[in-house]
Amino acid sequence: MVNESIAWEITGAEDKIEAGKEIMKEIKRNYPIEFDVFASKAGVQVLKMYELLEEVEDSFGELSVEVNANVPFLAGLLHKERYGGRIIAPAASNTVAKIANCIGDILLTNSALQALKAYRPVYVMPVGLEAGESTTTLPDGTKIKIRVRKEDAAQAAKLREIDGITVLEGPEGIEDEDEILELVGGRWRSHPSIWR
Repeated sequence: MVNESIAWEITGAEDKIEAGKEIMKEIKRNYPIEFDVFASKAGVQVLKMYELLEEVEDSFGELSVEVNANVPFLAGLLHKERYGGRIIAPAASNTVAKIANCIGDILLTNSALQALKAYRPVYVMPVGLEAGESTTTLPDGTKIKIRVRKEDAAQAAKLREIDGITVLEGPEGIEDEDEILELVGGRWRSHPSIWR
């Protein structure tokens, strides 16, 4: 088993935030993986709204919160090989579209694009993969139906075509043991440039 540091990045996506948090806690509990957590400003708002901020900080330590596209200097840490990889989970449709179209104007999209330049793998769990209806849970437990627009699904499909990005199908995309082992140990060592 490898011992790597992972940058877990939280966007303003509400859908699957609870499940995403549980998967990260499971990985940390079962594998020798260190996490540093980065959040967009909207990500912090969502964590507060769902009353998850304290739990995330208790489990992973203090969050590094976006000030601008380069602060904290996540891109530099990726270039200096501080992180073996990064997981954006869950990824809001806005974040997915920006990465898919190479727009690095916020911390999480800028660092994703910089990670790809440095041959660092990027794992993204979009909230809208397929056009149609989805059910999400509000902070009070109420379930509502939301529409995943075809335009958002098209951006997620475009993301799949980018070399160095692995699109996770959802929390279940990394739930079983083999997939977790591949995520934390296998794929990240498969690119020879990463481990020169």
